[in-house]
Amino acid sequence: MKIGILGAGQLGRMLALAGYPLDFDFVFLDPAAEACAAPLGEHLHAEYADESVLAKFCEACELATYEFENVPETVARFVAARVPLFPPPKALGAGQDRLGEKRLFDALKIPVPRYMPVAAREALDLAVRNIGLPCVLKTRRMGYDGKGQAVLRTQDDLDAAWTSLGGQPLICEAFVPFDREVSCLAVRGRDGAMAFYPIVENVHRDGILRMSTPRANDPLQAEAETYTRRVAEQLDYVGVLAFEFFVSAGRLLANEIAPRVHNSGHWSIEGAEVSQFENHLRAIAGLPLGSTALRGHSVMFNFIGTAPDTAVLAAIPGLHVHHYGKAPKPQRKVGHATLTADTAEALQGRRVQLDAVMENTR
Repeated sequence: MKIGILGAGQLGRMLALAGYPLDFDFVFLDPAAEACAAPLGEHLHAEYADESVLAKFCEACELATYEFENVPETVARFVAARVPLFPPPKALGAGQDRLGEKRLFDALKIPVPRYMPVAAREALDLAVRNIGLPCVLKTRRMGYDGKGQAVLRTQDDLDAAWTSLGGQPLICEAFVPFDREVSCLAVRGRDGAMAFYPIVENVHRDGILRMSTPRANDPLQAEAETYTRRVAEQLDYVGVLAFEFFVSAGRLLANEIAPRVHNSGHWSIEGAEVSQFENHLRAIAGLPLGSTALRGHSVMFNFIGTAPDTAVLAAIPGLHVHHYGKAPKPQRKVGHATLTADTAEALQGRRVQLDAVMENTR
């Protein structure tokens, strides 16, 4: 079976690496000439909205998916009219607009931080009066890895934030003094069957994910699964869905969903019985879902900007290195490593070595 993937970044690359043992082949559509997944399949180099190339993409595959949530929803609908596309276009659209996303959570009775839409400078003043300071002003679309947002701590911050972000649809959200950030990764099959990975605890810096640790028996696991299931069923979802939450005063507050495989699930390649990438492919192809159980203890670190020397990394027991084939660049995710061990004590000992290596590359 040949699967089409809209986008050819590192997520597409890891989907292909998971798919070849299942006898899948791949065709990618991506506007980047040197997309890092391109060597793993046929690469159609064109803008997503190029309908002549989109038609070729559809002719080349038996079903399609995407690894990039900012593919235009109109493009997804074009593809879905010609070949099965999973997750469905409405799921893609739900994750593209922060205001629509928050309203979806409200409708499903999933707790969210206070928020208000902002369409004009006067509306920002009103939002700040109603929500209070500190708060966060965000673009409704296209923001990721900390881009497209500004924290407002005092009234003096409003003009600068508006100058930076105004002129496009915005949303103002309450600043959450969270205890931790977690994500729930679920996979839903074409038959509606669902499986959940253990909650993942995430650490961000400068708006970019730096470290993810799966937590067995987390007390919020059942609550996170309940909320994630509501969203997946509402959207007729098929594939892997990531739901990011803040944990504040012991309760979950919804942050956002990602309708695709997700950075906080990369540890699953070595740390789970079946990775998020293989399970996504199983789901969209109509195969039985694989086990999401942990193999042991693990933690995932992103390489941001540049990666440590491979020889140094290879000397650390239990470390699995993934380079993405990307040129070094500030704030760019160029790879990751997952550290594994049979016990929590052994993992902590190995982390001391890895932490020292990572510190030297900052």
